[in-house]
Amino acid sequence: MRDIIIIGSGPAGFTAAIYAARAQLKPLLIASSVEIGGELMNTTEVENFPGFPEGIMGPDLMTKLQEQAERFGTEVVYDDVVELELDGPVKRVKLGNGEVHEAAAIIYATGSAYRKLGLPEEEVLSGHGLSWCATCDGFFFRQKTIAVVGGGDSAMEEATFLTRFADKVYVIHRRDTLKASKIMQQRAFDNEKIEFIWNAEVARLLGETAVTGVTLRDTVTGDERDLALDGLFVAIGNDPRTHLVHGKLDLTSEGTIAVDGRTSKTNIPGVFAAGDVIDPHYRQAVTAAGSGTVAALDAEHYLAALPKAPETEGETSVAEAEFVAVN
Repeated sequence: MRDIIIIGSGPAGFTAAIYAARAQLKPLLIASSVEIGGELMNTTEVENFPGFPEGIMGPDLMTKLQEQAERFGTEVVYDDVVELELDGPVKRVKLGNGEVHEAAAIIYATGSAYRKLGLPEEEVLSGHGLSWCATCDGFFFRQKTIAVVGGGDSAMEEATFLTRFADKVYVIHRRDTLKASKIMQQRAFDNEKIEFIWNAEVARLLGETAVTGVTLRDTVTGDERDLALDGLFVAIGNDPRTHLVHGKLDLTSEGTIAVDGRTSKTNIPGVFAAGDVIDPHYRQAVTAAGSGTVAALDAEHYLAALPKAPETEGETSVAEAEFVAVN
């Protein structure tokens, strides 16, 4: 029986682990068997995370966060969670290998996944001219020609933001009208650096080691043409990784886990959520890390407030104490 289990290995999960471990809660962190480190593992240089004035590679940042969490006593397990039992004083986490771990508190920090174009070149060119985050990578495209794929508010916001750096920003949209709000549309239409390419979809990414352009397919005629670019930003939405808690935790209208105000508290006592899985707007490494801090502190206060069990031989965990008290 453990005090706390953290599910997720991104900035939120590892930051929560650092705080929980320093509070002597001996956290168990469940990292994915294939996607350890979250979206930053697909990022090249990170220049906007505090404390690294020269920048740091995304995978290196995640390695340092993990090393820091393990230094204070976090145990990391590389497997996938396949089932959760969250009701009651003892929470149970079942892994793909069949093991079941129990704890008094859970921090759910599984992040979100950017929707991809579904092209084979994406894996090779990700972080090499292909990005899903303008605020993360826009700085690298000063005086360049780039494009944004999408037609919603996020795409208009990204395109407008990128005009601070790029000389030219194309917006590629598969229809002839936008889904974005009127005010966001107008801002984009009024920006002289932005040019819209209507009724078009990206059929191929061009470039062997870095993006050099795209092949566009007309969604009406089927005709194809190449467009030279220095970079491509995909803004067609993202999906919070909440499949394990559907029907268990309350979700917002945007599909993220609902929490109480600025806390990390979900609708189930002892279950906390942090990072992109609760954040439909900012989705930055530093905000995820801050959210992980909140979750660890909330969990620590929750555990400290649990009723204590009568003295028994050997050590009794907080989770066992609550279980005895309730039963």
